Amino acid sequence: MRALVQRVSSASVSIDGQIHASIGPGLMVLLGISESDTVAETAWLAPKVVRLRIFGDEAGAMNRSLADTGGEILLVSQFTLLASTQKGNRPSFLRAARPEQAIPLYESFRDALAAELGKPVPTGVFGADMQIALINAGPVTIWIDSQARE
Repeated sequence: MRALVQRVSSASVSIDGQIHASIGPGLMVLLGISESDTVAETAWLAPKVVRLRIFGDEAGAMNRSLADTGGEILLVSQFTLLASTQKGNRPSFLRAARPEQAIPLYESFRDALAAELGKPVPTGVFGADMQIALINAGPVTIWIDSQARE
């Protein structure tokens, strides 16, 4: 799994011009699922995201996590995070999991995040044409690859 994590002041996902889900301060997480991913990646990645110390403390240093701040997460599937640009200029998405594998893992990751946070995690709609709006606070953007464990 590849997660692009952005610290946000607010974020929303719209489908067909209507806001589907939105959050206030917290994290926007774009998630790509590869064909080799399993629930083991979910179990490793969810606590990592919730415990990332990327929120400011009283001195302004990034020492607080989402668990500490009580913020929210907006989770959106994004198979394009698995793009390979190694050959030519047209990205290949062969490493991205097919929907029948990806959807259960996406839902498992959502549920694991919710369990870590102690509250529901709003999401986009898997496979939908979505428009994302966000205010990246900082900006702070972190790339996490569960297979590389970084």
